[in-house]
Amino acid sequence: MTLRLFLLALFSLTSFYCHSQTYEAGETYFGHLDYIEYKAGNLPIIISAPHGGNLEPNSIPDRDCGGCVYVQDANTQDLIRDMYDAIVSLFGCYPHVIINRLHRRKLDANREIVEAADGDPNSEDAWEDFQGFIEAAKDSVENRFTKGLYIDLHGHGHDIQRLELGYRLTKSELQLDDSELDQAIFVNDCSIKNLILENNMQLELSEMIRGADSFGQLFEEQNYPAVPSENDPYPGNGESYFSGGYNTERHGSKVSGGIDAIQIECNREGVRDTDSNRKDFAESTALVLKEFLEKHYFITDFLDEGCVLTSIENPEPINHNLVEIYPNPVLDFLFIDGMNESMEPIRLSVFDTTGQELINKEVDSVSKCMLDFSEYLPGIYLIKLESRNSINIMKVIK
Repeated sequence: MTLRLFLLALFSLTSFYCHSQTYEAGETYFGHLDYIEYKAGNLPIIISAPHGGNLEPNSIPDRDCGGCVYVQDANTQDLIRDMYDAIVSLFGCYPHVIINRLHRRKLDANREIVEAADGDPNSEDAWEDFQGFIEAAKDSVENRFTKGLYIDLHGHGHDIQRLELGYRLTKSELQLDDSELDQAIFVNDCSIKNLILENNMQLELSEMIRGADSFGQLFEEQNYPAVPSENDPYPGNGESYFSGGYNTERHGSKVSGGIDAIQIECNREGVRDTDSNRKDFAESTALVLKEFLEKHYFITDFLDEGCVLTSIENPEPINHNLVEIYPNPVLDFLFIDGMNESMEPIRLSVFDTTGQELINKEVDSVSKCMLDFSEYLPGIYLIKLESRNSINIMKVIK
């Protein structure tokens, strides 16, 4: 995949029900009767809030199915908006965000359609919109990055004030020792299967969900208790725990694809209860997501003009001490001086900040290479040097 895909500011998303719709990163779109809101993104991060809505239109009867749950996840709609702002502030790019604005009495967007909408046509349309926007976001992420992370955001009312992270593994399964949990049967059944099979640190399932570099432990290091994590590896007998619902099952990588899913059940105290706590937690979540992506998914370099995320197998960056570009800023000619220790052919590419590829050629080494910049407009350019298992991206100013 070329770097151009990682720099484009505009992109097309295709949902399963609205295949002709095009979305622009940073813009907001609404579904049928404005019940579902979609903030389009350009990051490999998707977040949804299915139970935080408060709209109760008289035109939609209350759901009346057997066992229907009506409890709203209090303040999760405010929380997901704070998360969006915090991620944009930290990354300089946009996550994909999907919000159900209907109250859970009218639509449960974390159930299959029969229970979710209880037969009401408007609720069914809203359910299709909610799931369709997630599918469109997944298509965008997979087309652009090949893989990414989906978070389904909830709030719980359990006694223990901690985050509950759901991977579609039951409490009894999490209580297994590491060697048992790492068996293929559990890897194949979890919502982050793709990440377990392909992650930068080559971690096993147990390490990924409750090790030192796990999602939960990164929250612990931000002073938000979480289970599972290294500090709290599994819920104990008699302790309540949500393992992940319909959305985590449907949109994770258990069956196929490169999008992993984690359900976050947020406790109330210190996370959802006040405006300042929500904003603090949102900022911490942005930091956790950035570190998690960098550790396990991508080699990253975030620029003022946009995000650059690349992923290669067993990456070994080219030694900056051996590669020099000058003059920088450049007027007419740019020189690249250095050597290729591996002696492998190097692919040299030059991109402008719109993602347009200006140069793409193979060189035997990066010693005494000269590039003509005389025809280029003033601005920032990226020089990409890539071999079979190494990559380096450098910024040049003209």
